[in-house]
Amino acid sequence: MPRAFDLAASRPWLMLPDALATLMSIADRQGDPAALEAHLGRPLDNARSVTLRDGVAVIPITGPIMRYANVFTRISGATSTQELATDLQAALDNPQVRAIVLNVDSPGGEATGINELSDMIYAARSQKPIKAYGGGTVASAAYWLASAADELVIDDTALVGSIGVVTEVLVRDAREGEQRYTITSSNAPNKRPDLTTEAGRAVIGKTIDALSDVFVAKVARNLAVDPQDVPAQGDHGGLRVGAAAVEAGLAHRLGSLETLIAELAKPAATMRKLSMTTVSTTAELQAALAAGTDPQTIHIAAPTIDTDSLKAEAISVERERIKGIHALAAKGFESEIAAAIDNGNSIEATALTLFKAAQDRGISLAGIKADATGTNPATPSHDEQAAEHQQAVSAIVAGARRR
Repeated sequence: MPRAFDLAASRPWLMLPDALATLMSIADRQGDPAALEAHLGRPLDNARSVTLRDGVAVIPITGPIMRYANVFTRISGATSTQELATDLQAALDNPQVRAIVLNVDSPGGEATGINELSDMIYAARSQKPIKAYGGGTVASAAYWLASAADELVIDDTALVGSIGVVTEVLVRDAREGEQRYTITSSNAPNKRPDLTTEAGRAVIGKTIDALSDVFVAKVARNLAVDPQDVPAQGDHGGLRVGAAAVEAGLAHRLGSLETLIAELAKPAATMRKLSMTTVSTTAELQAALAAGTDPQTIHIAAPTIDTDSLKAEAISVERERIKGIHALAAKGFESEIAAAIDNGNSIEATALTLFKAAQDRGISLAGIKADATGTNPATPSHDEQAAEHQQAVSAIVAGARRR
């Protein structure tokens, strides 16, 4: 198989010198195309732009973020939340994917669609490890998404934050012409310069504030902090750099994309402690499934066995068995009684054994009845002799109960 460097060197390139040098350097280090593919990743099935590297799915979130994919998003290098949701679900459904990295470099984008995608990322944390990485800008809507991951790892130079909402308003006036105003949410005065304070524009600001409240609440949920602390953490709509973002609690730690992927590719990193739901009855299992609990997180507990109660019950049953067999005892049948006790025979089975032994010895049912009731036996009639076989067991047992 030809080396990756040989393949790269044999092709004409239309590329800036620095970029070509980087490509050739990577090709030379990796040695062969298969190794190069492992380093760069291969496309994930049923996804738009996800690459799979050593069981880690890398999902890029770059450029402006918009809700729907269209020609404009493609020519402007924007990202669609619609396509991101599809890519994320493909990674979650693919059994080859053990962990997911959101590779974020975006200034933010359109407000609509962000909350839904953020909730999807947050909910998916219970299925597979999900990390976000920021090597450039992780601002505004992009931060809303990144904060929903298990952990946000950033580069020393990353710009993180811009927690707030802004809108642009175009006013056309016959005398003054067109004027553009920028209105920001009141919790983020540093989001944009304050160009006006007129009461009419404050009405629009109320809507912006309401949307910003949702933003702040979801970031607080994602970071497990008090919503009142979020504006200060985010410098009231400003941006924090690298270590300062970590110190403020906006990100978890510093690192690199390659290091993060390597961590997640390790088998030990893929063993995620799932929140388990324990059920012990069929009704509890049905209720858990009806509530949407992941079957993989359901633990069916072994039934609790009260050994003391079982032991006491067994002793009581055995005592009654022996008592009942002793009650059947009659002179001359000692060996049959002892064998029945030793062999664990039931009272009924012992009665049949005694009846058969009595027949073999020529002892009649009348004699057994007389012995059982303490009366003098009478000569049985023909009908009584015919019914003797059917009545034997009940007669013996009845006699034993009266002793």
